[in-house]
Amino acid sequence: MIDDPALLARAEALVAAYAAAELTIATAESCTGGLVAGLLTAIPGSSAVVERGFVTYSNAAKAESLGVPVDLIAAHGAVSAPVARAMAEGALARSRATVAVAITGIAGPGGGSADKPVGLVHFGLAVTGATVRHLERRYGDLGRTEIRRLAVGDALGLLELILAPGLGPAS
Repeated sequence: MIDDPALLARAEALVAAYAAAELTIATAESCTGGLVAGLLTAIPGSSAVVERGFVTYSNAAKAESLGVPVDLIAAHGAVSAPVARAMAEGALARSRATVAVAITGIAGPGGGSADKPVGLVHFGLAVTGATVRHLERRYGDLGRTEIRRLAVGDALGLLELILAPGLGPAS
């Protein structure tokens, strides 16, 4: 994952832009298992930007580490918009970051269903003082590695959105 030149270039630009804007990031990752945090921290100088990362693969970890209500997980499932939003909110609340991105999905090869197929990934983006955003992707059954790579790219895309005028914490 980390030797993907396009993702590395985006991560490098993101770290530089966040450092210049004095923004910090927390990640809350399930199906990506820390790949977003790993990619960002591969960049020299990322310690000024990456505040922390949570790898919350199990439902218990989502509840204990991020404060995702167990009732929410029971009602919607771990792979859902409400849980992705709650993960992002929890990461923001349990860190000193100004921006938090969360990822929960089904990377396969198993674990999918008709309602929630392999390749379904939900993202949450929480920013201090703003409404939590959500993104849903249905990549299809492209294989575990490709689904996770695409999810990392979409997580970077959400983090890049914050740099647009009117969308960041200072807006």
